[in-house]
Amino acid sequence: MKSIVRKTGLIAGAMLMLAGCGSFDGKREGGPTASPTPGTTESGIRDTPVKIGDPYSIGGTTYTPSDIADYDDVGYASWYGEELAGRPTANGEIFDPAGVSAAHKTLPLPSYVEVTALDTGRTILVRVNDRGPMVGDRLIDLSRGAAEQLGLSAGVSAVRVRRTNPPLAERAQLRAGHPVPERIATPDSLLSILRTKLKTLPVPKALAATPPVDAQPAAPIASGKAKPGDDRMTVETAKPIAKPTAVTKPAPAVAGKYVVQVGAFSSESRANATAKSVGGTVSKAGNLWRVRIGPFASDAEARGALNTAKAKGFRDAVVQRDR
Repeated sequence: MKSIVRKTGLIAGAMLMLAGCGSFDGKREGGPTASPTPGTTESGIRDTPVKIGDPYSIGGTTYTPSDIADYDDVGYASWYGEELAGRPTANGEIFDPAGVSAAHKTLPLPSYVEVTALDTGRTILVRVNDRGPMVGDRLIDLSRGAAEQLGLSAGVSAVRVRRTNPPLAERAQLRAGHPVPERIATPDSLLSILRTKLKTLPVPKALAATPPVDAQPAAPIASGKAKPGDDRMTVETAKPIAKPTAVTKPAPAVAGKYVVQVGAFSSESRANATAKSVGGTVSKAGNLWRVRIGPFASDAEARGALNTAKAKGFRDAVVQRDR
């Protein structure tokens, strides 16, 4: 009988030790002990379940999401800001433009990637939680917060995107909407290789008139002459940039006129910078500053201005009937 009691005590003690280890791991990792994946943050954002999704088609192009652990590619990044704030992402989270996040066509949601600016070599860690950009010549869409941390100021910039498996603490930081410290800058020897690979890709229309990415390797931004993207502060240069006269001089107001809405911004200065880049006008709309081109007498004329705006990187521009 004493032997049975002694064995029972040993088993109970062992179970308590195991339970203590589990609690320690759970507290340190911030999630359930059954999984090494971080749990829920105060905002309710999780890293599980990971969503891959079925193939889908946009504009005649089919994209097949896949779980590629060693994903590593170069291409062009655009970015998006306040115009999508508060809207759900593809994995059901709420988009925060100030967070360091991104949209990708095929990577699992969420994924973590290192994004390197090929003009400066700066590298940051980004959490992918959305699908996009649905433009053939773009590799990734960065949030405003990610673009600002990476130092991008053009509507479209050359980047490297490499999937990685960061520490749990860094995952938690990004899920909470906070950036993590930059990675070590990419050495010039590797940047040279990446830039050479980039040359095999078609140049986006928004960069067609700008120098190659390696033309000014020491400059803060390689695409300094490119037009700013959505909700982006314009980087002023010493030389004024000529604007198309067809856009900078709107047609006289007429009944049933058409306008091109480029975007709505929370900052008046950003709205003014955007209006300057497309030859538009700024008007107050509630708590936002609205940038429009026009008015135009017909939908056909407005479509021409719409194409101009999209070629400059404003992919969410739309034609509206201004009643």
